[in-house]
Parts: sequence; C-alpha cells; structure tokens
Amino acid sequence: MRFISLIVLVLVGLAAPVMAQDVTAGKTKAGVCAACHGAEGVSVIPDYPNLAGQKVKYLESSIKAYRDGQRKHAVMSPMASGLSDADILDLAAYFAALPANK
Repeated sequence: MRFISLIVLVLVGLAAPVMAQDVTAGKTKAGVCAACHGAEGVSVIPDYPNLAGQKVKYLESSIKAYRDGQRKHAVMSPMASGLSDADILDLAAYFAALPANK
C-alpha cells in the first residue's frame, strides 16, 4: 500500500503546473536592462557581462541571488529586488534565446 501511495504522490508531483517562461514577456521586461547589458544582451560597457546566449538556469539563479541578497551589487541588487519568480523566468528565457555572438 505504501508503494502505491508513493507512486500516486510522484505522479501528482509530475502533473503539477510548471511556471512557463515567456520570451516575449521577457523582452518587454528587459528594456531597463539594456542600459548596462545592451539592447540585445551584449554589453558595450567592458565591466558589465553579456547576457545573450547564457543558460537559462545560470541567469535565473544569478538574478534570484541578487534579488534575495545572496549576491550583492550596488546596481543589480536594487534592480532585482522587485522581480517576481515569473519575471525572472521570463528575463532568463529572453536573454538565453538571444544569440551569444553578435
């Protein structure tokens, strides 16, 4: 009986809705990012990283770390502080979808 309960729990967990990433919404939300990271995610400022073509998980974890105070940066921490998890997923999807080499 425990085995069946475990299987049911696993199947329910797999069927749970997953937050979708919306590249189009990410592009809209990324407007403010362009000042430092470039309009297409390629920075023209040497000290700021390119975001175009980065992996979604890397971008997501980095932005969340700034938002949650695990990483501190005078500009990025305040910029990320108001982002929801959905905002972060959208931004990560958008920048990951951009070509890395421009």
